[in-house]
Parts: sequence; structure tokens; C-alpha cells
Amino acid sequence: MIKIISAIVVMIALSACTQTVKPAPAKQVQNKQVMKQKIVKQKNMKKPMKMKMFQTVDPKDAILVQKGEGKNACVICGMNLTKFYKTSHIATYGDKEVQYCSIHCLEDHLNSGAEVKNPQVVDVTSLKFIPVLEAYYVVGSDLKGTMSRVSKYAFSSLEDAKAFQKKHGGEIMDFRAALEKAKEDF
Repeated sequence: MIKIISAIVVMIALSACTQTVKPAPAKQVQNKQVMKQKIVKQKNMKKPMKMKMFQTVDPKDAILVQKGEGKNACVICGMNLTKFYKTSHIATYGDKEVQYCSIHCLEDHLNSGAEVKNPQVVDVTSLKFIPVLEAYYVVGSDLKGTMSRVSKYAFSSLEDAKAFQKKHGGEIMDFRAALEKAKEDF
């Protein structure tokens, strides 16, 4: 009797598990074929297409001030300094120069009690470092920020900052105001 009941339970369970497989609609099959064609075209390309972030520069154009194995890493968060170069800041901390990926990480360091000297920022136009107190920051443009949802890009001239602002939006401010905006991230 137990064997009969077990057999019935197994048959009920198996009948519940069966599914009817329907052929895919013609439109889905066509879409899959189009996707396969696109993949084949991408595989046949000699160079893969890469989207470069605005902050990124060619390594030969980046000025890295730190020494040693980790010289291309932000002293606070470890992010790649070449990849986030256009928002990079440097300062003297103790007896060495340190480099930050952004004003956000500079503020994080200052907020932890660090005392730095001679803070500088990359001028987006020339890719050279300039004193932060001489920079015009465009804050809140439509370009992505580094370590923040609110972008902060610096320029050595007001004209360059205004041209960038006209193209990408944002508000022009000095270092102290930009640093206050960076504090809002914490």
C-alpha cells in the first residue's frame, strides 16, 4: 500500500514539473540574429572601443609627485591618480609630497587632523599644478566627479573656467568654497 501511495505522489510531482516549450516568436529570433551580427562586428574590430573618462589623461601627461611603488595611488583612498588626474591635488605633508585623487580626499585628510603645506590642484587646461588659492573651481558640472556626485574641476584662468562652465554648467567658486562643498560629502 505504501508503494502505491509513493508511486502516486511521484507521478503527481512529475506531472507538475513538466512544462510546455513554445517556439520563440519570429521577432525574438530576428533580434537574437541582429545581436549576433553586432558581436561578430565587434570581434572583427582591430581596436576595441573604449570610453575614456574626462578625468583621465595619458600616463605621459600626468605629473606624479609621490615616490616608490604606490606613486600612482591616492594617499587616502588608493585610487589611480592617472585615471583621475584632472581632479588631482598635491600638498606637502610632513617632509614629503603627497597626492590626492580629488579635493574630497584632500578634505578627508584635513578633516582627520592632518596639517598640509602648499596645496595645489591640476589646471584642467594645462594639466600643470597651480596653487589652490589661485584656482577657479567649477563645481557641479554635468561631468562626473571624483569621489563625489558633485564634480569639482579647477582652472588657472577665469576665462577657461567660464568656457568650461558654458559647455558643462556648474558654478564658479574659489578653493575655500569648493572645499566647503567637498565637506558636504561627509
